[in-house]
Amino acid sequence: MLASLEILFLLVGRAGSKGLPGKNLREISGLSLVGHKARSARRARHCARLIVSSDSAEIQAEARRFGAEVPFTRPAELATDTASSSAVVLHAMDWIETNEGRAYDAIMLLEPSSPFARADHYDAAVELFAEKRADLVVGVRAVDVASAFVGKLGADGSIREAVEKILRIKALRRQDQELEVTMNGALYLIGWQAMRESRQIYSNPATSYGLLMDRLHSIEIETEADLGYATYVIDQGMLDPRPWR
Repeated sequence: MLASLEILFLLVGRAGSKGLPGKNLREISGLSLVGHKARSARRARHCARLIVSSDSAEIQAEARRFGAEVPFTRPAELATDTASSSAVVLHAMDWIETNEGRAYDAIMLLEPSSPFARADHYDAAVELFAEKRADLVVGVRAVDVASAFVGKLGADGSIREAVEKILRIKALRRQDQELEVTMNGALYLIGWQAMRESRQIYSNPATSYGLLMDRLHSIEIETEADLGYATYVIDQGMLDPRPWR
């Protein structure tokens, strides 16, 4: 089954970014975030095709430099900060089906803001997708603080909810808590038919799986400080840059 799967890789990026202007074209040690994502995607064994969805001619040109196709320009209404990722994925699927008369088995959504996913991460996601007959596989990382120690802050400064949760657990050491994860933005592998039926990325909990990635490969770029940290990680040799060079 795995060998027969055709996966469309979809690199997404819009011109506007409030937190970090021009984010998708910003560089880490000489390579743009778009370049990081496109290079690793192109090296994945299970990438049948890499296309880009963007409203920006500059992002389109940068993606082309690294081997991505640009079959369409994303409509302006899907390039706002309120447009959903699901709507962007559905637009790409609609365009492929309408203009090329074809479909894929799944679509791999890739966001440049999580630049350090490697080709083998994408391949592992596809293999998990096939093994579990999943509808969704997403990149995940361990949370910084277990939910046992998290609660709402009351308007009066109360931490009652957090303390009540702490009192219910038997072992207070953080290392004794069960592993909890959150999405890291590195990859979203979505079954084509599942997306067609539900019209949203997250649909059936029973067929959704996470690919656990370490903290450094899970770095997300949303601010200037994030970009500085990511650059430091590469420049100091904390991550091997060769997967994107």
